Amino acid sequence: MTQVHPTAVIEEGATLEDGVHIGPYCHVGPAVTLGKGTRLRSHVVVTGRTTLGQGNDVWPFAVVGADPQDLKFKGEDSELIVGDRNTIRESVTIHKGTANDRSLTRVGSDNLLMAYVHIGHDSTIGNHVVVANAVAVPGHALIEDHAVIGGLTAFHEFVTVGRYAYVGGMARITRDVPPFMKVDGMGVVRLFNDVGLKRHKFDPAIAGSIRDAWKRLYKRNGEEHGVMARGEVLDELLAEYPENWAIQELVAAIKRSRAGIHGRYRETLRRDNAFTNPVK
Repeated sequence: MTQVHPTAVIEEGATLEDGVHIGPYCHVGPAVTLGKGTRLRSHVVVTGRTTLGQGNDVWPFAVVGADPQDLKFKGEDSELIVGDRNTIRESVTIHKGTANDRSLTRVGSDNLLMAYVHIGHDSTIGNHVVVANAVAVPGHALIEDHAVIGGLTAFHEFVTVGRYAYVGGMARITRDVPPFMKVDGMGVVRLFNDVGLKRHKFDPAIAGSIRDAWKRLYKRNGEEHGVMARGEVLDELLAEYPENWAIQELVAAIKRSRAGIHGRYRETLRRDNAFTNPVK
């Protein structure tokens, strides 16, 4: 059964599905939908046109669905959609979208957002993503499935983090992070995400091909010295691994970033006014 603490404020128009649990001093706005089994522990604010799916667990002092921190925002109608089974820890802030993008911020399912994480307007978080404490995800960013983000990391707007990537703690990320790779505090690829591939039980042949690509793209030439040579290597990899989905994905991501603005392919979407929603 749905349980609402007597000190909570549920505004008229809010939709609470079966099994929702709302703890002390929470505030739920009139355009909010809380899915089955979602729990607001205490002192949680869910506002704006916001939908939380099933089984989400939101911890104290989180603010979900607030207006974006964007001076261009003029109160236009926009939205936040959060999927299922996410853990949103203490003091997390997730803001709704703006008309300068898709008017939508989206968080997928089965994610862990640790304390003090900020998810800015119009950003997209995939599924099974881990974002450690005090990470700042700005507007218009994209973090794809199974990525892991170390604590105290700050991103530039419009950055993309590829699937199964690992970003080290206290990093400064100003350009796209390729899928399957590990980057250091300056966003430089230092290794392929060997631990992540093992944890997700990648086929040994696929994992081996990713290791081969890392060596040829980054280790042999070096991130600083191999920029020109990498174009040739990308074509070689495509030719040598025509049926390998991971290599195809890695090469496509790197080519998009190389064609982007300052290494951020989503900057071109802003320029061309061609934003799409990459997470179903």
